[in-house]
Amino acid sequence: MSYEHILVTSDGPVTTITLNRPDRLNACPPEMAEEIRDALGATGDARCFLITGAGRAFCSGADLASTGDRAVAGGRGSYDALSKSYNPLIMEMTRCRAPIVAAVNGPAAGIGCSIALGADFVIAANSAYFLQAFVNIGLVPDGGASWMLPRLIGKARATEMMMLGEKIPAEKAESWGLIYKAVEDEALADEAGALAARLANGPTVALGQMRENLIRALQSDYASGLHQEAVGQWRAGGSMDAREGIASFFQKRKPEFKGE
Repeated sequence: MSYEHILVTSDGPVTTITLNRPDRLNACPPEMAEEIRDALGATGDARCFLITGAGRAFCSGADLASTGDRAVAGGRGSYDALSKSYNPLIMEMTRCRAPIVAAVNGPAAGIGCSIALGADFVIAANSAYFLQAFVNIGLVPDGGASWMLPRLIGKARATEMMMLGEKIPAEKAESWGLIYKAVEDEALADEAGALAARLANGPTVALGQMRENLIRALQSDYASGLHQEAVGQWRAGGSMDAREGIASFFQKRKPEFKGE
């Protein structure tokens, strides 16, 4: 499928999705969200996804000024855009069986912040920042931010981000535990690429099950978490990668995982 708002490229088992509206700081109309969702769903041979932005931004949020989604700014239009486009993208990110790395090369605001934080690993350039700007225009955080932020950084810091609407620089985001790592700008591509390659060459079945277990654990009680781990171990234990991992352990060699 050809896309208007994103670029999709593959390097072996790593598929890179680049938000490609640099003239708009990669502001995300509903159509872009739908394209990202489609690209994630069409996994093909991808064993890891890397999401980044073209130009000097990751994503500046929903494109309220674009002709196609002016309704996002108010009332029923906002509800429809979230229900039909943005929220299904966030849910697709949680259901994806392959790990997701976000390389945040600049501002990640509004829905752009939610897209970034929906990844398993967020690596940000030191010049990047994260912003819940909704309060500045009389709206409320969306794209799952109200659920994600308190779980990532606690209620007090989530309240700060949401109610004060101030930029959180990458290094501060790392110190808070909001993201995995902040790196020098010039190192971002290499660091994110190396991590994506490492994950892509890992035991994909087990990694996918870990993703599912983590999401479920955030919504369930302890006993349910224990049960889900047992189910996940059953599924992972039946994979070819698990057989390879155990064989390599006894043979004292590095495993060669195939994602099967």
